[in-house]
Amino acid sequence: MTIVLPCQVSDYPLEQFLCKINEDPKTGERERNYSLEQKEIVIENLRGKEGSATLDAAGFQLVHRPAKHVAFLEDAGIQEEYYPESAELIKSATGASKVVFFDHTIRRRRPGEIDDSPSKRQPVAQAHVDQTAWSAVGRVHRHLPPEEVPYLLQRRFQIINLWRPISHPALDWPLALCDYGSVDPRTDTFPVALVYPDTEGETLGVKYNPNQRWKYFRGVTPEEAILIKCFDTIQDGSVATFAPHTGFEDPTTPEGVPPRESIELRALVFYG
Repeated sequence: MTIVLPCQVSDYPLEQFLCKINEDPKTGERERNYSLEQKEIVIENLRGKEGSATLDAAGFQLVHRPAKHVAFLEDAGIQEEYYPESAELIKSATGASKVVFFDHTIRRRRPGEIDDSPSKRQPVAQAHVDQTAWSAVGRVHRHLPPEEVPYLLQRRFQIINLWRPISHPALDWPLALCDYGSVDPRTDTFPVALVYPDTEGETLGVKYNPNQRWKYFRGVTPEEAILIKCFDTIQDGSVATFAPHTGFEDPTTPEGVPPRESIELRALVFYG
């Protein structure tokens, strides 16, 4: 799997790492002012120990909850049918009172293709966290009515991704997740500005640390889903703040399995 390491030389101030997205999707190239380095690490299979990882302890959690919507062909159908049932799933798993989805991504691995345009997203092969504290608060302002924002920001809120395979088990390019208890947020992560043609965002890059404990659930089925915490306003060490994650090439994948297909929903999750 690929872990991010910052460059020593940059055209930009070193405190401002950035990645330009979708400038030329046909080449698959993204301009960065940091380097990517391959690291061979051990990723533990948590099958048989699924209950050992929870959102508040590790930053991620596997749930068994078959979806009623299984087509995943049109955005309208996903938003009208899959969003509501997924909101109930998150509420049931977390005790949250309000769940607001702000986007979703369908990924289908296409061996040999480099096109990563929005309609052809492939699994991400780079350890990352989808949000920073700055971008998480920005999401509340962006996706909630202005009159609700001050009240909502006074309460605990999280950003949680719901990841689910489509059509078949995800044996090909499964999802690896890092136990938050093994991450030093001060030294293992750094903010990366995502520069799109029409907007900007921010994620966390992840630096390699041999103390990190990476996990995965082998062969996650479409009847299962993984909840991934990307932000939590509680940051006193009592709960996980986030879970770094990435797709990876599993050397134990059997030959002939179909390429991975998955859908990932991103949600603002409020309590109280």
